[in-house]
Amino acid sequence: MSDTRILVIGACGQVGTELVEELAKRHGNERVIASDIRETANFDVEYVQLDVLDREATRKVMIDHNVTEVYQLAALLSATAEKNPEFGWKLNMDGLFSVLDLAKEGLIKKIFWPSSIAVFGPTTPRENTPQNTVIEPTTVYGISKFAGERWCEYYHNRWGVDVRSVRYPGLIGYKSLPGGGTTDYAVDIFHQALKTQTYECFLGPETSLPMMYMSDAVKATIDIMHAPAADIKIRSSYNLSAMSFNPAEIAREIQKHIPDFSISYEPDFRQAIADNWPASINDAEARSHWGWAHSYDLAKLVADMLENLKKQINVSA
Repeated sequence: MSDTRILVIGACGQVGTELVEELAKRHGNERVIASDIRETANFDVEYVQLDVLDREATRKVMIDHNVTEVYQLAALLSATAEKNPEFGWKLNMDGLFSVLDLAKEGLIKKIFWPSSIAVFGPTTPRENTPQNTVIEPTTVYGISKFAGERWCEYYHNRWGVDVRSVRYPGLIGYKSLPGGGTTDYAVDIFHQALKTQTYECFLGPETSLPMMYMSDAVKATIDIMHAPAADIKIRSSYNLSAMSFNPAEIAREIQKHIPDFSISYEPDFRQAIADNWPASINDAEARSHWGWAHSYDLAKLVADMLENLKKQINVSA
């Protein structure tokens, strides 16, 4: 591990913010570099401005910093990409190729690239969705993620690129704001519960979706990268799961802590996206191949989110 140098691309996003922090804890600040398209950012590790679509700039960062591992997180998420599908496709696909091609050339030893439950569609079994099933995504985000899965597998089979991936469910964390995803209500609801004790949800009350607390998602991301290569038997992307709930269920759990909290429903275009996604995920392969195990259920997630967001509000007050 002494020669490990890690670059996180898209470090200012919801996952990247917490992933950088955890990687620095495990490897040391000097071995982790954060990057994003914005000019400056507040990290304890070195930060470089980088547009992953600029291949020469990306190559230069790899060489200048002796990068051995890359976490390529830069993407346009589901709801945002539907508003700008051409750029969503370009960023999500060309960003992946930027790092896959550098790995093919031998500049990078290992890549993490996240897929998503957005790869599934209306023809996919909604309950306990298996690893191998019908995949017919209906959004540009889902289409780009499914295409990316196939390219990851291709680069591994054709050129031996050590690329690893998981299909993230909806992710919930307190260290960054929502980033334009269909599951983002499950982050924003906490902020509004503490600020106004009311929330208008853009999904209907019974819309169940697979969800995961951010600390579990970060753990899975690092665990799959640390696993022996022989244990990674799926080189497209692994199903990943922790819990499933709907807006009414999370609201009831919040009310146990904030009795006066109320929720109303005004479904928008994101409802159609959510209706095409699974309600629950079977991730048996991730658990058996590389030992995935989650720590947070809904009750534990809600308690931890509220506790930490209250601290943030008190500090900023």
